[in-house]
Amino acid sequence: MPKARTIYSCQSCGYQSPKWLGRCPECGGWNTLVEEVISPFKDSSSSLDIQVGQSSPQAINQIKLGKEDRFLTSIAEFDRVLGGGIVVGSVVLIGGDPGIGKSTLLLQAFEKLAVSGKKVLYVSGEESGRQTKMRAERLGISSANLFIQAETSLEIIIKSIISLKPCAVVIDSIQTIFTPDLQSAPGTISQVRESSGKLMLLAKKTGIPVFLIGHVTKEGAIAGPRVLEHMVDTVLYFEGDRGHPYRVLRSVKNRFGASNEIGVFEMKDSGLAEILSPSELFLAERPLNASGSVVAACIEGSRPLLVELQVLVSHTTFGIPRRTSLGVDYNRVSLLIAVLEKKADLSFINQDIFVNVAGGIKIEEPAVDLALIMASASSFRNRSIDSGMVMFGEVGLAGEVRAISQAEMRIKEASKMGFSRCLMPRNNTKQISADFNIELIGVDSIAEALELL
Repeated sequence: MPKARTIYSCQSCGYQSPKWLGRCPECGGWNTLVEEVISPFKDSSSSLDIQVGQSSPQAINQIKLGKEDRFLTSIAEFDRVLGGGIVVGSVVLIGGDPGIGKSTLLLQAFEKLAVSGKKVLYVSGEESGRQTKMRAERLGISSANLFIQAETSLEIIIKSIISLKPCAVVIDSIQTIFTPDLQSAPGTISQVRESSGKLMLLAKKTGIPVFLIGHVTKEGAIAGPRVLEHMVDTVLYFEGDRGHPYRVLRSVKNRFGASNEIGVFEMKDSGLAEILSPSELFLAERPLNASGSVVAACIEGSRPLLVELQVLVSHTTFGIPRRTSLGVDYNRVSLLIAVLEKKADLSFINQDIFVNVAGGIKIEEPAVDLALIMASASSFRNRSIDSGMVMFGEVGLAGEVRAISQAEMRIKEASKMGFSRCLMPRNNTKQISADFNIELIGVDSIAEALELL
């Protein structure tokens, strides 16, 4: 019989070493290698006790889809991020900072399923049944079809799923689940990988969708091996600032829908409330005729979104000026400031620059480049831009304003929100076929845009 052996695994990247190292040679993390005992391999598929027939090759045109392959939770923002509802047999990983609302959202979604007559199972490895009940009472959840189980043993959880046959399962959290097949502690890379693999096998064979709640590291990534995100079908991240009541659920990976889709929620005493019109929410407290404040039209997933971009440029008293960016990539801000200095003869060498996206949302697409440059120039000159104007466009290193995709969706959203003018790339104005109740202003360069404004 093969004997168990001891290895040291990095808890950040999964690197394995036969001896302990102070610094991981793969990711560079200090004191991240933890001792793990690797047991001899044994086939545990029989312990799952899943009675299914063997699969055989089948032509793709012979595979039939039905309406039962996807079902809704009645929370529109959650269904949107999932790609139109929960897919049967899918595995969804949800990560986020502690206390941001992961468990609250899934409890509310499962309550909707339970009220509709479906049996659902919520497995809590961090709370007892009474603690989960107390939280459910605060949210007004008391359906008889919602089953709670406080358990951390993977084998017991799988037996409960097979006997109960729920329509969906939540594991809160995957870092607390362990299997006795491995001698390592719960939360280690080997335990997370093995537990997730067995739950994924269970979901695919039985058709029961499984939601895994994952802890995050201090960098904001989901704790555990990176392979965990490759194994699951969908990866969702909860974003938001503790100082703001708004939460953004973002789809990072989705095999059954659009990636980078977002859902917006507001945290209240009674739980998470969905926001159906995020643009109106983010622009509700926008100051009018203020220098450095510009409205940008961006696309998040398949949804057009209007956000307020704020830039403050002030004289510095130190030798090296500060560059602070919240909600926009820091390197992108530095690049655009350099373009503005070179092509518009504006000197920021002795100016501090602070960039913020109001509402706590993060914008990653380059369509906000033009708005960022206009807001920087507005704050530098201390001259306000028309509050009825919205803008979008990508800016190149030569100072040119490049066309972007889905321009009509952005213009339609701006017109719906009552804006009267739109500053955009000239090439995009040639492609607009619909007639919008808004003045379209096309520019080819940032020099032309600054001259117009």
